[in-house]
Amino acid sequence: MADTVEAIRAESLAGVRHAFLGRRGGVSQGLVAGLNVGFGADDDDRAVEENRRRAVAAVAPGAQLVTCYQVHSPEAVIVSEAWSHDQRPRADALVTDRPGLVLGIVTADCAPVLLADRETGVVAAAHAGWRGAHGGVIEASVAAMEQLGARPARIAAAIGPCIAQESYEVDARFRDNFTAADDRFFAPGRADHWQFDLEAYVAARLQAAGVGQVEPLGLDTYGEESRFYSFRRATHRDEPTYGRQFSLIACD
Repeated sequence: MADTVEAIRAESLAGVRHAFLGRRGGVSQGLVAGLNVGFGADDDDRAVEENRRRAVAAVAPGAQLVTCYQVHSPEAVIVSEAWSHDQRPRADALVTDRPGLVLGIVTADCAPVLLADRETGVVAAAHAGWRGAHGGVIEASVAAMEQLGARPARIAAAIGPCIAQESYEVDARFRDNFTAADDRFFAPGRADHWQFDLEAYVAARLQAAGVGQVEPLGLDTYGEESRFYSFRRATHRDEPTYGRQFSLIACD
Protein backbone atom coordinates (compact mmCIF):
# COMPACT_ATOMS: atom_id res chain seq x y z
CA MET A 1 0.00 0.00 0.00
CA ALA A 2 1.10 3.59 -0.65
CA ASP A 3 2.88 5.35 2.20
CA THR A 4 0.72 8.48 2.03
CA VAL A 5 -2.72 8.50 3.61
CA GLU A 6 -5.35 9.14 0.96
CA ALA A 7 -7.77 11.75 2.30
CA ILE A 8 -10.89 12.07 0.14
CA ARG A 9 -12.68 15.37 0.70
CA ALA A 10 -16.12 16.58 -0.33
CA GLU A 11 -16.71 19.90 -2.04
CA SER A 12 -19.85 20.41 0.04
CA LEU A 13 -17.73 20.39 3.21
CA ALA A 14 -15.01 22.74 1.94
CA GLY A 15 -13.55 24.70 4.84
CA VAL A 16 -14.47 22.00 7.38
CA ARG A 17 -11.73 19.67 8.56
CA HIS A 18 -12.87 16.29 7.33
CA ALA A 19 -11.96 13.34 5.14
CA PHE A 20 -13.12 9.93 4.01
CA LEU A 21 -10.14 7.59 4.25
CA GLY A 22 -9.53 4.30 2.52
CA ARG A 23 -6.84 1.65 2.93
CA ARG A 24 -3.90 3.61 1.52
CA GLY A 25 -1.15 4.90 3.77
CA GLY A 26 -1.21 2.43 6.67
CA VAL A 27 1.07 -0.16 8.24
CA SER A 28 -1.20 -3.19 8.54
CA GLN A 29 -0.20 -6.37 6.71
CA GLY A 30 -1.87 -9.43 5.24
CA LEU A 31 -5.56 -9.47 4.34
CA VAL A 32 -6.06 -6.08 5.98
CA ALA A 33 -2.95 -4.51 4.48
CA GLY A 34 -3.01 -0.74 4.60
CA LEU A 35 -4.77 1.76 6.84
CA ASN A 36 -6.99 -0.64 8.77
CA VAL A 37 -8.49 1.21 11.76
CA GLY A 38 -10.66 -1.62 13.09
CA PHE A 39 -9.60 -3.36 16.28
CA GLY A 40 -11.99 -6.21 15.42
CA ALA A 41 -10.14 -7.17 12.23
CA ASP A 42 -7.70 -9.68 13.76
CA ASP A 43 -4.96 -7.13 13.21
CA ASP A 44 -2.02 -6.20 15.40
CA ASP A 45 -3.34 -3.61 17.87
CA ARG A 46 -0.12 -1.62 17.51
CA ALA A 47 -0.69 -1.37 13.78
CA VAL A 48 -4.29 -0.24 14.29
CA GLU A 49 -3.18 2.38 16.80
CA GLU A 50 -0.54 3.69 14.39
CA ASN A 51 -3.07 3.76 11.55
CA ARG A 52 -5.49 5.73 13.71
CA ARG A 53 -2.73 8.17 14.63
CA ARG A 54 -1.91 8.66 10.95
CA ALA A 55 -5.57 9.14 10.09
CA VAL A 56 -6.10 11.86 12.67
CA ALA A 57 -2.83 13.56 11.69
CA ALA A 58 -4.01 13.67 8.07
CA VAL A 59 -7.33 15.32 8.93
CA ALA A 60 -7.15 17.18 12.24
CA PRO A 61 -3.64 17.21 13.72
CA GLY A 62 -3.71 17.53 17.50
CA ALA A 63 -7.41 16.76 17.87
CA GLN A 64 -8.70 14.08 20.23
CA LEU A 65 -10.34 11.14 18.44
CA VAL A 66 -13.85 10.16 19.53
CA THR A 67 -15.53 6.99 18.26
CA CYS A 68 -18.54 4.89 19.26
CA TYR A 69 -19.33 1.19 19.53
CA GLN A 70 -21.28 0.81 16.31
CA VAL A 71 -24.28 -1.51 16.40
CA HIS A 72 -26.33 -0.61 13.27
CA SER A 73 -28.69 1.45 15.41
CA PRO A 74 -30.50 4.79 14.99
CA GLU A 75 -28.73 6.20 18.06
CA ALA A 76 -26.93 9.56 17.85
CA VAL A 77 -24.82 10.80 20.78
CA ILE A 78 -23.85 14.40 21.53
CA VAL A 79 -20.17 14.58 22.46
CA SER A 80 -19.01 17.18 24.96
CA GLU A 81 -15.64 15.62 25.77
CA ALA A 82 -13.47 12.75 24.63
CA TRP A 83 -13.81 9.33 26.22
CA SER A 84 -11.55 6.30 26.23
CA HIS A 85 -11.92 3.50 23.72
CA ASP A 86 -13.30 1.24 26.46
CA GLN A 87 -15.98 3.80 27.38
CA ARG A 88 -17.49 4.15 23.92
CA PRO A 89 -21.30 4.36 23.94
CA ARG A 90 -23.30 1.97 21.77
CA ALA A 91 -24.41 4.28 18.97
CA ASP A 92 -23.98 4.93 15.26
CA ALA A 93 -23.69 8.70 15.06
CA LEU A 94 -21.69 11.34 16.90
CA VAL A 95 -22.42 15.07 17.08
CA THR A 96 -20.39 17.89 18.60
CA ASP A 97 -19.76 21.62 18.68
CA ARG A 98 -16.58 21.33 20.75
CA PRO A 99 -13.27 22.41 19.20
CA GLY A 100 -10.41 20.00 19.59
CA LEU A 101 -12.45 16.86 18.95
CA VAL A 102 -12.48 14.77 15.78
CA LEU A 103 -15.41 12.39 15.31
CA GLY A 104 -14.71 9.07 13.65
CA ILE A 105 -16.81 6.22 12.33
CA VAL A 106 -15.62 2.97 10.76
CA THR A 107 -17.14 1.34 7.70
CA ALA A 108 -16.48 -1.51 5.28
CA ASP A 109 -19.43 -1.17 2.83
CA CYS A 110 -21.97 0.80 4.91
CA ALA A 111 -22.36 4.46 4.04
CA PRO A 112 -20.35 6.97 6.09
CA VAL A 113 -22.04 10.36 6.32
CA LEU A 114 -20.29 13.54 7.44
CA LEU A 115 -22.41 16.61 8.21
CA ALA A 116 -21.68 20.23 9.12
CA ASP A 117 -23.48 23.48 9.82
CA ARG A 118 -20.71 26.02 9.25
CA GLU A 119 -22.61 28.90 10.86
CA THR A 120 -22.80 27.22 14.28
CA GLY A 121 -19.76 24.96 13.93
CA VAL A 122 -21.82 21.86 14.67
CA VAL A 123 -20.55 18.68 12.98
CA ALA A 124 -21.62 15.05 12.89
CA ALA A 125 -20.45 11.66 11.66
CA ALA A 126 -22.95 8.87 11.02
CA HIS A 127 -22.60 5.18 10.19
CA ALA A 128 -25.49 4.44 7.84
CA GLY A 129 -25.78 0.82 6.89
CA TRP A 130 -29.18 -0.16 5.56
CA ARG A 131 -30.43 -1.05 9.05
CA GLY A 132 -29.31 2.21 10.60
CA ALA A 133 -30.56 4.31 7.71
CA HIS A 134 -33.88 2.46 7.65
CA GLY A 135 -34.15 2.79 11.44
CA GLY A 136 -33.55 6.56 11.48
CA VAL A 137 -29.88 7.25 12.18
CA ILE A 138 -29.89 10.11 9.66
CA GLU A 139 -32.89 11.81 11.26
CA ALA A 140 -31.42 11.26 14.74
CA SER A 141 -28.15 12.87 13.65
CA VAL A 142 -29.93 15.94 12.30
CA ALA A 143 -32.09 16.21 15.43
CA ALA A 144 -29.00 16.06 17.67
CA MET A 145 -27.33 18.75 15.58
CA GLU A 146 -30.45 20.90 16.02
CA GLN A 147 -30.12 20.52 19.80
CA LEU A 148 -26.75 22.28 19.48
CA GLY A 149 -28.17 25.11 17.39
CA ALA A 150 -27.81 23.80 13.84
CA ARG A 151 -30.56 24.24 11.29
CA PRO A 152 -31.27 21.51 8.73
CA ALA A 153 -31.37 23.94 5.81
CA ARG A 154 -27.83 25.09 6.65
CA ILE A 155 -26.42 21.57 6.99
CA ALA A 156 -24.17 20.18 4.27
CA ALA A 157 -23.78 16.41 4.14
CA ALA A 158 -21.47 14.17 2.15
CA ILE A 159 -21.88 10.42 1.65
CA GLY A 160 -18.54 8.70 1.43
CA PRO A 161 -17.31 5.40 -0.02
CA CYS A 162 -19.90 2.63 0.32
CA ILE A 163 -21.06 -0.40 -1.61
CA ALA A 164 -22.51 0.59 -4.97
CA GLN A 165 -25.81 -0.61 -6.40
CA GLU A 166 -24.17 -2.85 -9.00
CA SER A 167 -22.24 -4.57 -6.20
CA TYR A 168 -25.11 -4.93 -3.72
CA GLU A 169 -27.34 -7.87 -4.57
CA VAL A 170 -30.19 -8.50 -2.11
CA ASP A 171 -32.92 -11.11 -1.85
CA ALA A 172 -36.65 -11.02 -1.20
CA ARG A 173 -36.16 -11.24 2.56
CA PHE A 174 -34.14 -8.02 2.44
CA ARG A 175 -36.60 -6.36 0.05
CA ASP A 176 -39.48 -7.09 2.43
CA ASN A 177 -38.06 -4.59 4.93
CA PHE A 178 -39.03 -1.78 2.57
CA THR A 179 -42.29 -0.45 1.16
CA ALA A 180 -43.47 0.28 -2.37
CA ALA A 181 -42.37 3.88 -1.84
CA ASP A 182 -38.79 2.59 -1.86
CA ASP A 183 -39.05 0.77 -5.21
CA ARG A 184 -36.80 3.37 -6.86
CA PHE A 185 -33.84 2.11 -4.83
CA PHE A 186 -34.11 -1.44 -6.19
CA ALA A 187 -33.05 -2.44 -9.70
CA PRO A 188 -34.12 -5.83 -11.08
CA GLY A 189 -31.54 -8.60 -10.77
CA ARG A 190 -31.62 -12.33 -11.18
CA ALA A 191 -34.73 -14.25 -10.17
CA ASP A 192 -36.04 -13.10 -6.78
CA HIS A 193 -33.09 -10.75 -6.33
CA TRP A 194 -32.50 -7.02 -6.70
CA GLN A 195 -29.64 -4.54 -6.71
CA PHE A 196 -30.03 -2.10 -3.81
CA ASP A 197 -28.82 1.51 -4.08
CA LEU A 198 -27.69 2.26 -0.53
CA GLU A 199 -26.09 5.59 -1.43
CA ALA A 200 -29.27 6.90 -3.09
CA TYR A 201 -31.37 5.64 -0.18
CA VAL A 202 -29.21 7.49 2.34
CA ALA A 203 -29.27 10.63 0.17
CA ALA A 204 -33.06 10.48 0.07
CA ARG A 205 -33.24 10.18 3.87
CA LEU A 206 -30.97 13.23 4.20
CA GLN A 207 -33.13 15.22 1.82
CA ALA A 208 -36.31 14.17 3.61
CA ALA A 209 -34.74 15.34 6.88
CA GLY A 210 -34.41 18.82 5.38
CA VAL A 211 -30.64 18.80 4.92
CA GLY A 212 -29.79 21.73 2.66
CA GLN A 213 -26.95 20.22 0.64
CA VAL A 214 -26.36 16.52 -0.03
CA GLU A 215 -23.29 15.26 -1.91
CA PRO A 216 -22.94 11.55 -2.75
CA LEU A 217 -19.34 10.86 -3.73
CA GLY A 218 -20.17 7.78 -5.82
CA LEU A 219 -17.25 5.63 -4.62
CA ASP A 220 -17.71 1.85 -4.52
CA THR A 221 -15.97 0.04 -1.66
CA TYR A 222 -16.59 -3.38 -3.22
CA GLY A 223 -15.26 -2.55 -6.66
CA GLU A 224 -12.15 -0.55 -5.74
CA GLU A 225 -10.03 -3.09 -3.89
CA SER A 226 -6.83 -1.06 -3.98
CA ARG A 227 -8.53 1.88 -2.24
CA PHE A 228 -11.14 0.47 0.12
CA TYR A 229 -11.95 -2.39 2.46
CA SER A 230 -15.19 -4.30 1.81
CA PHE A 231 -17.02 -6.73 4.07
CA ARG A 232 -18.99 -8.19 1.17
CA ARG A 233 -15.92 -8.67 -1.02
CA ALA A 234 -14.16 -10.50 1.80
CA THR A 235 -17.27 -12.62 2.40
CA HIS A 236 -17.55 -13.58 -1.26
CA ARG A 237 -13.92 -14.72 -1.15
CA ASP A 238 -14.40 -16.70 2.09
CA GLU A 239 -11.72 -14.60 3.73
CA PRO A 240 -11.64 -14.86 7.53
CA THR A 241 -11.45 -11.12 8.18
CA TYR A 242 -11.73 -7.69 6.59
CA GLY A 243 -10.39 -4.21 7.28
CA ARG A 244 -12.28 -1.08 8.27
CA GLN A 245 -11.77 2.48 7.07
CA PHE A 246 -12.29 5.80 8.83
CA SER A 247 -14.42 8.82 8.04
CA LEU A 248 -13.46 11.82 10.19
CA ILE A 249 -14.78 15.31 10.84
CA ALA A 250 -13.62 17.93 13.34
CA CYS A 251 -15.13 20.98 14.91
CA ASP A 252 -12.93 24.08 14.60
